[in-house]
Amino acid sequence: MSSISALEADIAARRERLANTIDELTRRASPQAIVDRQKAAAKAKFVGATQTPEGELRVDRVATIAAVVAVAIVVAIWRRRRG
Repeated sequence: MSSISALEADIAARRERLANTIDELTRRASPQAIVDRQKAAAKAKFVGATQTPEGELRVDRVATIAAVVAVAIVVAIWRRRRG
């Protein structure tokens, strides 16, 4: 009888682990969780591109980004006025 109760306990434990795994996968696949991960990755990428590992601002990169954005805005305005 003890082997049957041990098997039942093992089945119950496996069922609980499976349920927990399914719950975790459901949380990870939720749209909000995906958005949160993407926002965190984008922020980390931006910080990595604009700051040194010591946390100092990379002025040359920030200036380049600002110049590219300014040119894009000027081109967009020029196209609207032209068209």
